[in-house]
This record gives sequence, structure tokens and C-alpha cells, in this order.
Amino acid sequence: MGHEPTISRDQSRTAAKGRRGGRFSGLGRDALVASICGGVVALMVGASYAAVPFYNWFCRATGFNGTTQVATAAPANGPIARKISVRFDSNVAPGLPWKFEPEQSEIEVNIGQVVTVFYTVTNQAARTTAGQAAYNVAPLTVGSYFQKINCFCFTEQTMAPGEKREMPVVFYVDPSIAEDHENDGLNTITLSYTFYPVKDPVVKPLAAGENDKRKGNL
Repeated sequence: MGHEPTISRDQSRTAAKGRRGGRFSGLGRDALVASICGGVVALMVGASYAAVPFYNWFCRATGFNGTTQVATAAPANGPIARKISVRFDSNVAPGLPWKFEPEQSEIEVNIGQVVTVFYTVTNQAARTTAGQAAYNVAPLTVGSYFQKINCFCFTEQTMAPGEKREMPVVFYVDPSIAEDHENDGLNTITLSYTFYPVKDPVVKPLAAGENDKRKGNL
């Protein structure tokens, strides 16, 4: 009669410990995988929120997609003899009851000449509305040469019922464009604005004098 193999107590304990360890190590791996997945999701969400401001910064820095540049003063080397036509375009997105148009559809300027033009906007609604403008120039490659000193597009605009307002744009075309031979045949630049509705406009605080006046009328 054959002898059945026997297992010592130490071997039995080691086997049981291995089974428990395998089960717990499996749970540990699951927790690690879950943590990594959660981290990836959080990173993707954060990246999606950061993408818009990063894209806007990139466009302003490089002129990509026709985004104009921001200047603080006139060009140091002044206007040059070469002239160029600048056309003005205006658009209003759905949901904003505004009439928006340039006072001049096109002007001819010397490259490097500082120019002021005006757009007019009218709130055609019987309520206060707010909007903010996005902008670009065409052709898109000209964005890095189109310098704006002052522009209404940098701030949110709040309009009272029926209000009409003139909005200035101060700009120049950088003389360095003449050194870019890809633009030797360029004769016209189009500056385009589109106003979009602002759903939750920023409430501006009252000035101290105005606030006191209201209190006195109570």
C-alpha cells in the first residue's frame, strides 16, 4: 500500500500565506491602476481648461491664425512710403441683439502710420445686454505685423437698453512687413471683429459719490 505525501505544518502555513498575499497583492495592483487612471483623467480635465488660455497666449505671441499684436506706442522708425488698404468687417453672434458696424468700410494708410478708426454699436434690446469681441486679420500671415495700440475687444462691453456707442481702434501696420518678401504683393488687409454675448456680465461697483447719493435719496 503506497504512502500518501505528507505536508508539514510549515509548508501549509507558507502556502496559506502565499494565497493571502496573492489576493492582497492583486487588490493592491487594482488600487494602483485605479489611482493612475484617476490621475490621467484629472490631468486631461486640467489640460482642457488650460488649453484655451494657452492657445490665446500663443496666438497673441506669434500672430497665429490672424491674431493681431498689442503695441504700447507708435513704431520707432515711423511710416514708410508704401501704402496698404485696410478693410473693416463686423459681425454679431446669435443671441446678442446688437447692431455693429464700422464707420468706414475701407481706408488707405502708409505702413507704419498710426491710425484711429471707429466702430458703432447699438443695443437694440429693451434690456441691458453685454458682449465681448473676438478679432483677427486676413490674410492670416499678417497677424504678427498688425499692431493695435487701443481696442474695445480687450474688455467686456455692457450696453443699456437702446444705447449707442462709438468704439475706437488705434493701430498701425509694422514697417517690418516690408522686409518680408512673402508679402511683397500684399495690397489689402481685412480687420474683422465678432461680438459674442456674455451670459453672466461682471457687475461693476458703484463709485463712492454715486453710492452716497443713492443713500441720501432713501
